[in-house]
Amino acid sequence: MKRGRKTNEVDSSSSEETTEKESKRHKVIDEKTIAVQSPDWANLLQDIILQVFQYLPLLDRAHASQVCRSWNQVFHMPDLWRCFEFELNQPATSYLRATHPELIKQIIKRHSNHLQYVSFKVVDSSKESAEAACDILSQLVNCSLKTLGLISTARPSFMDLPKSHFISALTVVFVNSKSLSSLKIDDTPVDDPSLKVLVANNSDTLKLLKMSSCPHVSPAGILCVADQCHGLRELALNYHLLSDELLLALSSEKHVRLEHLRIDVVSENPGQTQFHTIQKSSWDAFIKHSPKVNLVMYFFLYEEEFDPFFRYEIPVTHLYFGRSVSKDVLGRVGMTCPRLVELVVCANGLRPLDEELIRIAERCKYLSAVGLGECEVSCSAFVEFVKMCGGRLSQLSIMEEVLIPDQKYSLEQIHWEVSKHLGRVWFPDMMPTW
Repeated sequence: MKRGRKTNEVDSSSSEETTEKESKRHKVIDEKTIAVQSPDWANLLQDIILQVFQYLPLLDRAHASQVCRSWNQVFHMPDLWRCFEFELNQPATSYLRATHPELIKQIIKRHSNHLQYVSFKVVDSSKESAEAACDILSQLVNCSLKTLGLISTARPSFMDLPKSHFISALTVVFVNSKSLSSLKIDDTPVDDPSLKVLVANNSDTLKLLKMSSCPHVSPAGILCVADQCHGLRELALNYHLLSDELLLALSSEKHVRLEHLRIDVVSENPGQTQFHTIQKSSWDAFIKHSPKVNLVMYFFLYEEEFDPFFRYEIPVTHLYFGRSVSKDVLGRVGMTCPRLVELVVCANGLRPLDEELIRIAERCKYLSAVGLGECEVSCSAFVEFVKMCGGRLSQLSIMEEVLIPDQKYSLEQIHWEVSKHLGRVWFPDMMPTW
């Protein structure tokens, strides 16, 4: 009996040891599983965190920086602040989120010398938001920007500011940024003297300049830029700034070949704006110097104001008509725009554009994109147009209401016929109904 009891005691002790070992083994496994399932986010490589932070809105980025010391260090890395967009609005006038004022102060205090690619987006029409943008600009005395964009999504914004206040803030950037390569200042009160300051400090580096709807700039002011900034490759301006002298300056041997020229031809009140004519010889010199340039023209004119345009050959490649344009003008487009690549017509009268489209297909051998809005074209003429252009029509956006059925084609048949000539499935666009 005693021997049996001892044996039982040994067996019990052995069982307890086995159970304890199994418990420890499971505990180790559980700890490893937890480690796999719950990674230590604080020990992520800072390069990875930096990539993630670059996609976060500023406020979310600021919240994330409070997670741990490592993430806060990334928040203040110079690489994170090279590219930044300030969003400005007034809470009383906009539901959109603006850059928090306290964050703006922190950015300027700690990172102004890191900023290189900066844009200001004023998302409401308040004067206060535009003033806030100017106040920030005037504090960027320690930075050397490479790009600057002033974007006003709701006009007039910057144009409501006192001109001297805006110019003073902008001049701070022009003087301190010695390597500015891109400048977008549409719809602002920039003037000729401020452009001279820009040229004096950034003539060797400026490559892109967008300044449409800047009423205080004269043809002489933009000519100064073209004369001095020989590396300028992209330019956007209003038609009233375009001159024969400007085209010849852009065509000089010192100047690089221009890649993109956008011209906005705008009239706010019918009959009150006089449009000058550019000489054919100036266009010829320009295109000889820059044979691959994209010349984009946006027309927002009334029908009676088109007389100075399309009277002789011009090298336009992209043509947009934002208001109603007559059959006569579209007929002249087919005769004078052999380099045309894209044509968009938002509206026309109630007379079909059959002959005009056929003429454009015959003369414009590079045409690859067409958009038609409130126009009328017979189905037969449209099929013939597509047949003449063939597969080079990579973009064809035509509202269904534009196409007028005739004896040869119905709306049901035109889908198959056009698809056959394009070499891909095509349908006309439908007006959405809600």
